[in-house]
Amino acid sequence: MSRHLPRRTFLITAAALVAASVQAQGWPSKPIRLIVPYAPGGPSDAVARLLAERMQLGQAVVVENRAGASGMTGMDAVAKSVPDGHTLAFAAVSPITLNPHLGKVPYDPQKDFVSVARVMYSPVYVVATSAFKGKTFADAIAQAKERPGELSVATSGMGSVGHLMLAQISRKAHVQFNHIPYKGSGQVTNDAAGGVFDLFTTNPSPAVNSLISQGRLHVLSVAAPKRLASMPDVPTLDELGYADANLSSIFGIFAPAHTTADVQKRIHAEVNRVLADNDVRERLGKLGYGIDIGSTEQFAMQVGREFEANARIVKEAGIRME
Repeated sequence: MSRHLPRRTFLITAAALVAASVQAQGWPSKPIRLIVPYAPGGPSDAVARLLAERMQLGQAVVVENRAGASGMTGMDAVAKSVPDGHTLAFAAVSPITLNPHLGKVPYDPQKDFVSVARVMYSPVYVVATSAFKGKTFADAIAQAKERPGELSVATSGMGSVGHLMLAQISRKAHVQFNHIPYKGSGQVTNDAAGGVFDLFTTNPSPAVNSLISQGRLHVLSVAAPKRLASMPDVPTLDELGYADANLSSIFGIFAPAHTTADVQKRIHAEVNRVLADNDVRERLGKLGYGIDIGSTEQFAMQVGREFEANARIVKEAGIRME
């Protein structure tokens, strides 16, 4: 046997020793970076800053936006950070559970991260614009059957959660939509307000919620674990018979692999303390998000299930990224 460790093994061992050393000296020993792999100003960025303001770990928690490549740029920065508990991510699970099935990613989604704390889920709305000549989700399916390929449905992009939802609905109902993929959610919302397309899929946001409250947009269904308290009359896709399309966006705190268990426990406990605050729960509710706490083990299992489920969905839908 060679006396020399393989380079990857050496790096992992060295990183683990660094983490253990820092923990022994007292964690945290400097400000904690909370990387958000999305642009500033969005709802997830707002939630990250709310968490950062409220977390009490003995050092400041500083939000750092590292947007790009559907969340992969920021997550790659976390994956390559020293696992000493001073670099974390607040992100949707999709850069880990979905993106790897759509193309090459710069990290190992199953080995380079630990799932520390589940925070929330964001429902996904199926929304009608003024261009839609119908009132219900059933009307949309009926129109798609009557005029194959004509009913236009926009999403925030190829391979997005909304795109996967649309593919599953199409497959289950045996209908063909005119899919209009955008590059991000901002322009989708602007065009939705102008009735550029019939339907679109979207996460809640202040802009979308405002247009709904004004009556300029109409929610036909939601992808969520249960009906939303703010929309008690709107059925979930699961209720309508589209269980595989009932894909809400899950967000949580992630850390580099080999972050020590003690550090993970402290972060998890602090996140849960913040989420138990009534003011925080109310503010998340107004944004349209649902609190979704659980143990680190439960979160890790959920991420694993999402990874496997998305592999199946992408394969069955035949989604390919250029």
